[in-house]
Amino acid sequence: MSKDERAGDPLTGRLALVTGGGRGIGLAIALRLAGAGARVIVTGRGQADVESTAAAVGGHALVCDLADREATDRMVESVRAIGRLDILVNNAGVAESAPLARTDDALWDRTMEVNATAPFRLVRAFAPAMIDAGWGRVITVASNAGLTGYGYTAAYCAAKHAAVGMTRALAIDLGRTGVTINAVCPGWVATRMADEAIARIAARTGRDQGQARAALESMSPQRRLIEPEEVAAAVAMLCTDAARGIHGQTLVIDGGQVLK
Repeated sequence: MSKDERAGDPLTGRLALVTGGGRGIGLAIALRLAGAGARVIVTGRGQADVESTAAAVGGHALVCDLADREATDRMVESVRAIGRLDILVNNAGVAESAPLARTDDALWDRTMEVNATAPFRLVRAFAPAMIDAGWGRVITVASNAGLTGYGYTAAYCAAKHAAVGMTRALAIDLGRTGVTINAVCPGWVATRMADEAIARIAARTGRDQGQARAALESMSPQRRLIEPEEVAAAVAMLCTDAARGIHGQTLVIDGGQVLK
């Protein structure tokens, strides 16, 4: 990358992969990275969503369910055919709530596979080429559930704790390679996932949608949901050369809900 490129859009010439890039946080991240000059590949389960995002950023769309390891491996090869990856954003995730007695093996396995195992497998697949190039960025969109506990979400909290632990451990391995790895940990974000949680709260408690939304908002000292663009801004910052000293960290974006 030339000095002129670095002086303009900070990610010009970089190739980025955003998983779960069809909507919500992933869409916001793809738009932000493209706006900073990166070429962006988006992947997700919904063909219409990922193609819409790819069209918006002038990038590539790859349909893939990260719960399917064979499909994930094929997606990795498709990315490699496009070019050497510089930026990996592990954004795809699933969230289901259930009490302990109804957290069956299938729910546990599905949650761990998408939220923890798939990000690890993607880092393992793409990091070696980043190391060879002497530059790379890995950002996993975890959750503040990776730093604390919530009721009825044992599988989700366990998976997000695993994602944070992976980040911290791999930061030691990657420390002298030019590749940084970090996690961002949002609280409740104004996405479809939050809308679904609001609907569940309303159905189970008899509250109306406004009251259910207020219950989520009240968990933050700022009394609001985080916007997807706020998460995207943090991810884009972590991708820059100026952020090379930020490594193995968990950046919490929840309005002060989880205070260390």
